[in-house]
Amino acid sequence: MSESVRADPQRVYDVIGIGLGPFNLGLAALTAPITQLDALFLERAPRFDWHPGMMLESSTLQVPFLADLVTLADPTSEFSFLNYLKHVGRIYPFYIRENFNPMRVEYNQYCQWVAGRLDNLRFGFDVESVDFDAVSRTYRVHLSEGETLTAARLVLGTGTAPVVPAACADLPDPALHSAHYLSRKAELQRMRSITIVGGGQSAAEIYYDLLQEQLDHDYTLNWVTRSARFFPLEYAKLTLEMTSPEYTAYFHELPANRRDELIDSQKSLYKGINEDLINDIYDLLYTRSLTGRVPTVLLTNSALQSAEWSGTEYRLGFRQQEQGRDFSLASEGLVLATGYAAAEPEFLTGLGAQIRRDDRGRFDVDARYRIDAGSNDSESGALYVQNAELHTHGLGSPDLGMGAFRNSCIIRDILGREHYSVETRIGFQRFGAPAPVTTEARR
Repeated sequence: MSESVRADPQRVYDVIGIGLGPFNLGLAALTAPITQLDALFLERAPRFDWHPGMMLESSTLQVPFLADLVTLADPTSEFSFLNYLKHVGRIYPFYIRENFNPMRVEYNQYCQWVAGRLDNLRFGFDVESVDFDAVSRTYRVHLSEGETLTAARLVLGTGTAPVVPAACADLPDPALHSAHYLSRKAELQRMRSITIVGGGQSAAEIYYDLLQEQLDHDYTLNWVTRSARFFPLEYAKLTLEMTSPEYTAYFHELPANRRDELIDSQKSLYKGINEDLINDIYDLLYTRSLTGRVPTVLLTNSALQSAEWSGTEYRLGFRQQEQGRDFSLASEGLVLATGYAAAEPEFLTGLGAQIRRDDRGRFDVDARYRIDAGSNDSESGALYVQNAELHTHGLGSPDLGMGAFRNSCIIRDILGREHYSVETRIGFQRFGAPAPVTTEARR
């Protein structure tokens, strides 16, 4: 850590970012070259480590390398993925591989490389509370280590938290969320039966990983989802245009109730499974079936209703939603691949009315990614969010490819000018109704 980022009680930072996932790390990389911007980023973990529980050896990102931390904002940045590959001597192997979706482990290594080259980061510092001084319009960030830092603006990048179904809220071990899969995989494989609940990419990756090693450990394997089928992630190019600046703007202008309906109907567009992985799973099941029964069950349309632990196994109650019939499964191991959701950190409690909310108590995120009550003021008091605006900005919110765009917008709002070009139109299609053609325009 360089001297320039040490805490100074007399110093007012232009912006402090709290939390260092890929989005705030990207913001740190994009603000680093801007000499007139005094920015600092805090993370309670000792180092950058992105979803370590799901770093399966063969897993890839679902986006190409251009969706790195910086390239879509600044292709010349020293913090690009290609520059990382060049520095570590892997740019030619990556080229020869002819698969431009990085391995997940590789992406994590890239992010760690970027973090090691930035001097505006502080790891191992936990934010205990935050309050707002309405007179100076600054935030005081109180750290558990006793320091207090002051900033004119904050960017919340504290990420999402694992979602646990209500039926499993108080279950004892050995139930685990997919976030902790690798650290407890060996424990799972000592059990006679394992059930995975969930229908997204993480569930599929865990199922395939356990299926590949099933014969070595002799367990029964169940995969259950409430979805109507094992939906593939849609990669059609016109669909991908929905992760774009103009779709984000279109979505943000819709009424809140319509946005909520759309998010619910669009889950397969951002929560589906890589189609190659679905095919790999089927091919392995087919190959295994040639030599006998495959001790595995795949169930769709099945919503988890109850879960009880007997001391030796779980009794899981499901409802087949199309038939309206209840059934149960017994399983010694239980993996909840039930996803993540934006979680409001406790340190925001002291901000109270400074945070603008909708009628459901969620962050009311404006077009500039701000939630502060004084969002008409661009000089100070701004409070931005990263990946906490799915309900206001749509399916581009968690997409790594839109991170650089959002950060460019945040930087523009902080500076009051465009430092990185902010695109407004990139697609061939129009998402809203065309403007009416006037008589004058026809002439």
